[in-house]
Amino acid sequence: MNFIKELDGGFSQIENLKVSGAREGKFGVSIIVSPNSTASAVFTSNKVVAAPVKYTQNILKKGIVSAVFVNSGNANCFTGRQGFKDCETLVELVSKDLKIPKDEIAIASTGVIGREMPIDIISKVAYESLSKLGDGPENSLAAAKAIMTTDTFPKECAVEVTLTNGDKVKIAGITKGSGMIAPNMGTMLSFIVTDAVIPSSEIKKALKTSADVSFNMIVVDGDESTNDTCLMMANGSSGVEVVNDGKLDSNFQQALNYLCIDLAKKMARDGEGASKFIEANVYGAKNQNDARLAAKSIISSSLFKSAVFGGDPNWGRIVSAIGYSGCDLNPDIVTISIADDADDVDLVKNGEIFAFEDTPYLERAEKIMQSKNITVNIDMDLGDGEATAWGCDLTYDYVKINAEYTT
Repeated sequence: MNFIKELDGGFSQIENLKVSGAREGKFGVSIIVSPNSTASAVFTSNKVVAAPVKYTQNILKKGIVSAVFVNSGNANCFTGRQGFKDCETLVELVSKDLKIPKDEIAIASTGVIGREMPIDIISKVAYESLSKLGDGPENSLAAAKAIMTTDTFPKECAVEVTLTNGDKVKIAGITKGSGMIAPNMGTMLSFIVTDAVIPSSEIKKALKTSADVSFNMIVVDGDESTNDTCLMMANGSSGVEVVNDGKLDSNFQQALNYLCIDLAKKMARDGEGASKFIEANVYGAKNQNDARLAAKSIISSSLFKSAVFGGDPNWGRIVSAIGYSGCDLNPDIVTISIADDADDVDLVKNGEIFAFEDTPYLERAEKIMQSKNITVNIDMDLGDGEATAWGCDLTYDYVKINAEYTT
């Protein structure tokens, strides 16, 4: 896709946008300011929903967001009426400092569930973050770092896209997520800003399309968060409209897909305790839904993820995961292969087993399974459905991190 160009600097690539981040111990606050932006979001489908999710859902009814407040260290979930009061307190703090209407400020949180917000600490960090607002690469990086919890590195991306009519616009985003990742909307927390002109109703459709091929196709541990939020703002600073005659520019949609996939893959690579990255490609499924079911089932399988950690080419676990995924499967015609950056080997070809004990196929598979990046390719030979999912191995460190998460 030569119409998409990757850029450095994250949010600093977008004009009329200021961001910041600050931390005190495990508590962080990021602020994103983009006045009078059209906006929409996708959220968790968990029936236990955090207070900031409900608060922001109400804010988005207006379709305009001028600032976003994000905190890490406390999820503000299962906190009752106090949780909503804390949202109001923090939004009012931002509103007074930036002179922005309260009904144009969204809020998001991530951290431990079921504990009241340490409002004094968060407020203190919020004022520090507000004092550091800026439009440089360092500001974008600080914002990405401030929302980290068990993440081991900050995650940001920016692209410039040449539209089908030759005009250019930019899209940038940050995300956080390392554990409790099995999104059914977007991601744990993700924030995207574009300088394009686009109505909030079209943002919602574009973001849903991108989430379905990116954030909704990653699995770290199979647990879906109560706080998942992926919010997108369009500040129109480029003056370029990406919706013409009621239709979103196809290059813009592909660029948004590209950015979301990049951010999603970074989350999968940074899975809690992960030592290996897994990509599962499914081709020839009966339809796209079947392909998605199969791909996600592979990278969700605790048995296969454990095998990847141990370097064991136990392809039976791949077959089993596809078999219970709910997709149509004919074992007599399926092809299964695994690959790394140096080799690609068939384990099963058109239903015929190649990787028996003491065969060169199995020996090559064993070497591939020692690699840091492992790709599983499945050809169902049943139709034209295709999908890709991403994940990571399941390690001892994952158990250790989550056994000690609140202590």
